[in-house]
Amino acid sequence: MDQFFALNKEPDSAPQLVKLSGFLTIYTVTEAQSALACLPSEETVDIDLSELEGLDTAGAWALVMLKRRIEASNQSVQFLGAHEETGNLLSSVERALPVAEGQPTRRLSVTAFMETLGKRVLSGVLFLRDLTAYLGIFLHKLVRAARHPSEFRFTSLVHHCEEVGLKAVPIVALMAFLIGIVLAFQGSTQLRQFGAEVFVVDLIAISILRELGILLTSIIVAGRTASAFTAAIGSMRMREEIDAMRTLGLDPAMVLFVPRILALLFMLPILGLIANLAGLFGGALMAWIDLGISPAMFRTRLIEGTSVTHVFVGLVKAPVFALIIGVVGCHAGMQVKSNAESLGRMTSNAVVTAIFAVIVADAIFSIFFARIGL
Repeated sequence: MDQFFALNKEPDSAPQLVKLSGFLTIYTVTEAQSALACLPSEETVDIDLSELEGLDTAGAWALVMLKRRIEASNQSVQFLGAHEETGNLLSSVERALPVAEGQPTRRLSVTAFMETLGKRVLSGVLFLRDLTAYLGIFLHKLVRAARHPSEFRFTSLVHHCEEVGLKAVPIVALMAFLIGIVLAFQGSTQLRQFGAEVFVVDLIAISILRELGILLTSIIVAGRTASAFTAAIGSMRMREEIDAMRTLGLDPAMVLFVPRILALLFMLPILGLIANLAGLFGGALMAWIDLGISPAMFRTRLIEGTSVTHVFVGLVKAPVFALIIGVVGCHAGMQVKSNAESLGRMTSNAVVTAIFAVIVADAIFSIFFARIGL
C-alpha cells in the first residue's frame, strides 16, 4: 500500500495550527522533514495529530527534532489530538535522544583556584605514593629472588639487558659524540677571545663526565625503554595475560618487574660510560680540528686537569635514574585499561614522567654534591 503524508496550515490562527494527515513513517519521513523545516521557529506552534493514520520511530524523531528547534528559539510546541500510543512513542523517542551538555562555567574565584590547586597537589601526592609502592614491590621481590634463586628468571634478565643496553649503544654513542663536538666548538669560540683555548678540554671533560653524559643517556633511555616497558606490560593487561599468569600461580611482579628494572640497573651505568667515552672522543676530535690541540695534548690535559671525582659524581646517579625509569614504566603499564587509547595515553605519560623525574633527580644530585663539596 502506498503511503502518503500531508501537512496543512490553518490560516490566521494564533498560535499557528498545523494539521498532519496520512502516514508519518520511515517511508515518508524525508518528505515530512522538508515540510516541517518550512515551519517558522519564531512563533508558538500547535500540531494536530488526530488525522495521522500511522507513526513510527522515524516520524516521531522528525516531530521531536521540530520541537527542539522551535524550543531553542524560546517558543513552544504542543501536540494535539494524539492517541495514547502516539504520545507514548513521542515520549520514548524524546527520552532516548541525547541531550547536549552545556559547557560548564568556570568559576573565577580564589576558592575555585585553591580547590583546583588542592586536587592537583593531592593527585601528585597519590601518584608519588603509587610509585613508592611499586619501588617497594620491586625491592621485596628482588630480596625474594636472592633468597629463592629458582624463582628468578635469568633468561628474561639477559633478554632485557640486550633490549635495554646493547641495542641502545649506537644511539647513545652517537648522541654523546655529537654533544662532545658541539661543546668543543662552542667552547673554543668563546675561549679563543681570551687566549684560553686549552681550557676547552676542562670544559668538555667536566660537562660530559659530571652531567651531560649520564643525563642525556638517561633521557634517551627513558624515552626508549620506559615506553617499551609500558607498551609491553600494557598489552598484556589488555589481553588479560597478567590475570592468566596469576591463575597459573605466577607472580607478575617477579616475572615482569624484576628482570626489567634489574636490567636497567646493570646497563645504564655501562651506557653512561660509553656516552662519556664517545663524548670525550667527539670533543677531542673537534678540539684537534678547530684549535689544533693534538690528541696527546688533549689526553695530558684531561688527566692533569680533571679529577676522577667527576666520573664518580656522574656514574653514581645512574642506578637512581635506572630505578626511576624502570618503576615509572612498569607502573604506567599496570595502569593500562582494556582499550588502545589507554595504552597510547599511558605510554606517552610514562615517557614524559620518566624524563621529568630524571631531570628533577639530576638537579637534586647537583645541589647535594655542591653542598658537600664534590
